Amino acid sequence: MCAKPVIGIPSDRRIVEPHPFHMVGEKYISAIVDGARSLPVLLPALGGRLPAGELLTAIDGLFLTGSPSNVEPHHYGGSPSRSGTLHDPARDATTLPLIDAALAAGMPVFAVCRGFQELNVVLGGSLHPFVHEVPGYHVHKENPADPLDVQYAPAHPVKLVEGGLLHALAGRGSVMVNSLHSQGIAQLASDVRIEALADDGLVEAFSVDKYNSFALAVQWHPEWRVTENEFSMAMFSAFGDACRDFAQRHR
Repeated sequence: MCAKPVIGIPSDRRIVEPHPFHMVGEKYISAIVDGARSLPVLLPALGGRLPAGELLTAIDGLFLTGSPSNVEPHHYGGSPSRSGTLHDPARDATTLPLIDAALAAGMPVFAVCRGFQELNVVLGGSLHPFVHEVPGYHVHKENPADPLDVQYAPAHPVKLVEGGLLHALAGRGSVMVNSLHSQGIAQLASDVRIEALADDGLVEAFSVDKYNSFALAVQWHPEWRVTENEFSMAMFSAFGDACRDFAQRHR
């Protein structure tokens, strides 16, 4: 049996008074262990103090997680954020160059929620900071007062584009997904393939073909109780297999 690949998971930088901590939610770590059958390594959000090229030498794949914070709008030419918006400039300074370097190296990349937004920005796309305030779109965010089981319950269907990776993994044309995001795609990056659309037309998933590697981004949270969802397991299993193949070819 092949050795397990090592998958890097960039951290959020958050203040737990009075000190800064580098954090990754356990659900993301568990999804790499149980879904991708891989070894997770948490990458601190130190920006240029840990150059992207050096980090990539230690991993076989990159997993970009969700987060309460928004990508700062100056990264995609957006208007300044409204007061009170949570940002994480240390994560931006870490993930954005890391994504660029990983794609250029042909390293597998799997991005969810904030990671989905980061990947779109790196590839030249832009974001709505509050997609539910844009005419024509539904409310896609959760009610934080609800129990977690309710927040992460299936919320709406997405149409899986025929011929795409997700359509092949699901074996059907539509699936129900959870929905816990305020940011959403404004301008989709060029040279990507739409993989899934919400019923209001919002892009919910895309893949990147031009780097000849596994590069998939979804707006929802497949890591939530991954072993209880066949479609989520299929995504993480495909990602893990791609990382195993990358490790065999590059180590």
